[in-house]
Amino acid sequence: MNPNEIIYMDHAATTPTDPRVLEAMLPYFCSRYGNPSTIYSLGTEARAAVDEAREHIAALIGCKPDEIYFTGGATEADNWAIKWVAWANESRGRHIITSAIEHHAVLEPCEFLQRHGFEVTFVRVGSDGIVDPEDVRKAIRKDTILISIMHSNNEVGTIQPVEEIGKIAAEHGILFHTDAVQSAGKIPLDVNKIGCQMMSLSAHKLYGPKGVGALYIKKGTRITPLLHGGGQEKKKRAGTLNVPAIVGMGEAFRLAAEEMEEDARQQTVLRDRLIQGILQIPDTRLNGHPTKRLPNNVNVCVEGAEGEAMLLALDEEGICVSSGSACTSGTLDPSHVLLAMGIPPEIAHGSLRITLGRSNTAEHVERFLEVLPGIVERFRAMNPWYQKHRKAARLS
Repeated sequence: MNPNEIIYMDHAATTPTDPRVLEAMLPYFCSRYGNPSTIYSLGTEARAAVDEAREHIAALIGCKPDEIYFTGGATEADNWAIKWVAWANESRGRHIITSAIEHHAVLEPCEFLQRHGFEVTFVRVGSDGIVDPEDVRKAIRKDTILISIMHSNNEVGTIQPVEEIGKIAAEHGILFHTDAVQSAGKIPLDVNKIGCQMMSLSAHKLYGPKGVGALYIKKGTRITPLLHGGGQEKKKRAGTLNVPAIVGMGEAFRLAAEEMEEDARQQTVLRDRLIQGILQIPDTRLNGHPTKRLPNNVNVCVEGAEGEAMLLALDEEGICVSSGSACTSGTLDPSHVLLAMGIPPEIAHGSLRITLGRSNTAEHVERFLEVLPGIVERFRAMNPWYQKHRKAARLS
């Protein structure tokens, strides 16, 4: 392995744009630059490219193309699904159910709505990071209008029982939204089996460009338009469409449909080897369910070592990982996901998230496992709390 090679293992934060995706996008910057809302040939050519992208995305999640609405990213899609559904349906009720481990793009809109007179129930998760569908059922009230539970968690990779939750929502006539940003292209998705009326998607988690996402909205779902101004996206989101980015998202989803099974097979092998190797280090634990997790996700806590310190030390070795969600990097607070799973703050501070992608190899994994123990030992030696803890354990 090239000693100067960067080993990228943070694919849950973002992915490199696939060269095939870039190639599909390039013509729409210069030679095919038409506005898809115009009716002459340059415009209709751009419109056809947008429609084709819509078809590719719809095919991956099992919906109709005209149920896909393009956004500026998954955060926008989550905000649209939460806030604008709440306002469109508040005559029926002002109660929302979500989980304690959602992405902040769901949690913060819910908290915003709380400040504007809505009530939100944050369902707890078990120590494995999974929502119990019966807890969702128990949280339902007569005035519940929306349930939002993510498909898989962005930090610990646990896959949620969304099909069971979808059935519960349907029994009570409640709208169901799921954030499937981390799941799309990694595991099969079918909005009909899930029973959701809305699903948030992103391009850059799937080898597409940043700054573009989509919201699946089932036909007939009552939702207020996100932006007013023009007639784009069936008058639900005004503004000239970002054609190059949309084309890139479509191509990324098309490629994912073709390559998902093989990607998952390869990454599962590497994931399991990582878990096995890391857990050989004393006082480490795997976070999340051991098997009901994404094929590329490993999240661990290393007792006695700071997550941020470890990731910076790994960066010095040319290895890129994270200590939690990229959207909360820079904060000194422990992960809200790990705390919700009952992990003590002092241990949650020692978390590492390793997320694999198409470029990762067995050599990368072995290099990581070669480097990590020395880093852990170095930081533990400087931690008086850990040294005292270990001494007490030896004496007991």
